[in-house]
Amino acid sequence: MTAAAEGLADNEDVLRSVLAGCGDCIKILDLDGRLQFMSEGGQRVMEVDDFGPLKGCPWPDFWAGDGNVEARRAVATARAGGIGRFKGPANTARGNPRYWDVQVSGIMGADGKPSHLLSISRDITEEWRAVTELKESVERQAVLALELQHRIKNTLAMVGAIANQTMQGDSVADAREAFAARLMTLSRAHDLLTQSSWASAPIRDVVEGALAAHRTSQRQISVSGPDLHLTAKQALALAVAIHELATNATKYGALSGNGSVAVAWSDRPVGGTETFSFRWTESGGPAVTEPTKKGFGSRLIEKMLPNDFGGEVRTFYRPGGVVCELTSPLGRLNSEGQG
Repeated sequence: MTAAAEGLADNEDVLRSVLAGCGDCIKILDLDGRLQFMSEGGQRVMEVDDFGPLKGCPWPDFWAGDGNVEARRAVATARAGGIGRFKGPANTARGNPRYWDVQVSGIMGADGKPSHLLSISRDITEEWRAVTELKESVERQAVLALELQHRIKNTLAMVGAIANQTMQGDSVADAREAFAARLMTLSRAHDLLTQSSWASAPIRDVVEGALAAHRTSQRQISVSGPDLHLTAKQALALAVAIHELATNATKYGALSGNGSVAVAWSDRPVGGTETFSFRWTESGGPAVTEPTKKGFGSRLIEKMLPNDFGGEVRTFYRPGGVVCELTSPLGRLNSEGQG
């Protein structure tokens, strides 16, 4: 063997080693984009066990949708003497999804024109996933920021309404005390919602939180009902409503003496419709009569609860105590998990 032949053989061995060790998928295509050659390293990264059946197949057909369009465009660009580049998803021969950075260029013949095409595909799946996750995270944060802005506006509107109505009384001290109590009720409801990222709140926890300031060993308050979850707006509205009912009962109703309060809810069908029913029942307290002028609590209950639950509120002033009922379609409650 001549020195020139030995040098050529050495070069071929080096080239073969480079192609085998390279992690990119290196391919040679004819001018129509049909596969002619795939490097050993390329077969490994593409999970090709036998290149034979693939030889002569149209390379762009390995790409679907927009990727197929991009691959055909890259072949046309390289055939015209340019360099075609694109990025996109394509499965390996075993069907495993990958994301590739692709470059297609011409292999020049003796006449200075492309005789074949060189396609190099680099697996950038991990980088693509990281970028995708970052993009999704940024989008989620943007959505959360908008939701937070909306919730803050709703809360501020509620606080403003509470402040406006509370400060209409003559006694500054009484107004300050009432306002602080109402804000504390809102705060407890906010704490519950924060635990679930404002997705929902268990109705039992909402009820108990609103009643916490009114429970004493002398006051009889029972709570019963199935495990249901409320939306954020429903949780805030119900918490404030229960606080108003409990405050009124403590001052003038069943909780001012030896009476009792039963708080109950259900999710049973009513008239063939799945219905959520909530009931506040006072008994054993002083005789009550319907007031000639409605206070803030009554107006809040009659407006906020129907709006946020999409239902109806009815209040009865019975001799034994106040009864307040809320009914709404069960589907209006938070149904995820139900949480």
